[in-house]
Amino acid sequence: MERVLDKIDKPQDLRVIRKELLLQLVKEIREEIISTVSKTGGHLASNLGTVELIVALHYVFDMPKDKIIFDVGHQSYTHKLLTGRREKFHTLRQFKGISGFPNPEESEYDVFATGHSSTAISAAVGFAVARDLKKEDHKVIAVIGDGSITSGLAFEGLNNAGYLKSNILVILNDNEMFISHRVGAIAGYLAKILTLGLVKEAEKRIDKFLRRLHFVGLYILRIAKRFKLLFFPGMLFEEMGFSYVGPVDGHDLFGLIDILTKVKKSTTAPLLLHVVTKKGKGYKPAEKDPTKFHGALKFEIESGEMAVDNSLPTYTDVFSRTLIEIAKTDDKVIAITAAMSEGTGLSEFAKKFPDRFFDVGIAEQHALTFAAGLAANGFRPVVAIYSTFLQRGLDQLIHDIALQKLPVLIAIDRAGIVGEDGSTHQGIFDISYLRLIPNFVIMAPKDENELKDMLYTAFKINQPVAIRFPRRKGIGVKIEPGFELIPFGKSEVLKEGTDVCIIGVGDMVNLCLSAASMISENLDCGVVNVRFIKPLDVELLKEITKKVKSLVVVEENVATGGLYSAVREKITDPEVRVLSIGLPDRFIEHGAQKVLHKKYGLTAENIAEKIREYAKNLCC
Repeated sequence: MERVLDKIDKPQDLRVIRKELLLQLVKEIREEIISTVSKTGGHLASNLGTVELIVALHYVFDMPKDKIIFDVGHQSYTHKLLTGRREKFHTLRQFKGISGFPNPEESEYDVFATGHSSTAISAAVGFAVARDLKKEDHKVIAVIGDGSITSGLAFEGLNNAGYLKSNILVILNDNEMFISHRVGAIAGYLAKILTLGLVKEAEKRIDKFLRRLHFVGLYILRIAKRFKLLFFPGMLFEEMGFSYVGPVDGHDLFGLIDILTKVKKSTTAPLLLHVVTKKGKGYKPAEKDPTKFHGALKFEIESGEMAVDNSLPTYTDVFSRTLIEIAKTDDKVIAITAAMSEGTGLSEFAKKFPDRFFDVGIAEQHALTFAAGLAANGFRPVVAIYSTFLQRGLDQLIHDIALQKLPVLIAIDRAGIVGEDGSTHQGIFDISYLRLIPNFVIMAPKDENELKDMLYTAFKINQPVAIRFPRRKGIGVKIEPGFELIPFGKSEVLKEGTDVCIIGVGDMVNLCLSAASMISENLDCGVVNVRFIKPLDVELLKEITKKVKSLVVVEENVATGGLYSAVREKITDPEVRVLSIGLPDRFIEHGAQKVLHKKYGLTAENIAEKIREYAKNLCC
């Protein structure tokens, strides 16, 4: 039997089929998402929770004339299925397939690229102002999660929208949980809204009665709302200039269609619609453990079991275990995360040291300045954060931490190519933007054992330190007991060479060793493990260039401003040639890490071939 979903090639098709078939469509969309993500991996729970909402939006509004902006963007799978990408959906997050996030290069229905949190409202205000300046007539809708709206950027957007009286619709998708769990005062406020029940009904009756009293009643109503905030759950948003509607059931499809139809006709602006959904809706394993199925690996649909390879620890695992060991002997160690306790490996730390663990919510800037405040008072805070999200706190790194030379340790997870999440998530800029900041020490381990020792060493350095490590498993070295102090600012010569010296950083070092071995019959290649990107071991490099006039720098970072730039700045001898093997000056698309490493020349074979060509050109 043909599926209803197979009849939908564009949103307008939703209004052609019989309305009662929409419920069957919702069921089929969930089945398609579960089936696909079980094979590709991806964001499952968040997408299952928003199926009815997105179907209703596309049913009521006229996309792409009307503009919908998703925040964070990992709940847009239903949107993709309804906007002409159904037949390509099986390529989700695969190399040359469709992205897991909205991408304007992929479809006219994706009007704004999103991958980081809390950007939708600000972008929607920009879209609305542009529409008005061009004297166009269409709706602008921002769909934002309850986690994302706790971020400062979201409130900056709300504040400006209310001031401008922007004609936008903000839909607050409240699933009582974001990536890990919901924290903070705003989160608590939203939770209280959901417990009002009969109070909400009483509010409606009181509101109706007071409005009958005209001017006096409206005055009393305004005073009551001002001083009885929790009695009127939308007051927080109303005080910012929004009209508030809700909360409403986000899984009542026809109820949503009815409300959105009324909202579409409303002349009130701006307006916030509060929708309550269940993360993982329709798939029991995801409903039971939405955190596990937020960013799901491949899994068996029947059992919900994921294919997890525990043969080797990940760098994140090693970071987690090491930090716990260090914290056992130092009660000044504090761990901080920005809503990513599981992803950064801090969930175990939180269990063992609950008084020294802080999840600040999706607030990277606050996390860094909060850490600076702790460091200024004698504590040793560790901020565990993904490379791509650390970008959001650049000013705090410079002004609040480095300027005051405060001993904050930044554990940069997901450094380098992360894979299927694509261009918004690749951690390929951190060496470049950190290297320009005075007082920062930057390190990268060649293996899991060295990561352990680098963490120990970082606590012996009384200034800001960043340690970057990748999103993958270690290479399988034995993790030695205890800790070894790494000499400050000193690189490590792993292999002497007379023809070429390869300078590697992070776990690229092991690829450099393999590449040197592959071409050993023709070239005698030395290999250096940099360890410290900043301060760079200039003394060692200058000693090497007295013997070897050909250097090769290998890094999993954009070459612009990265380790290659650092070497070129310090090695100014015109007789010394330096080859860069790094990432190009461009954003890196989505795809498996192995596929992307091969495409961009970061495999042992690619490195060996490039060095052969390099040496051949030097001879000619």
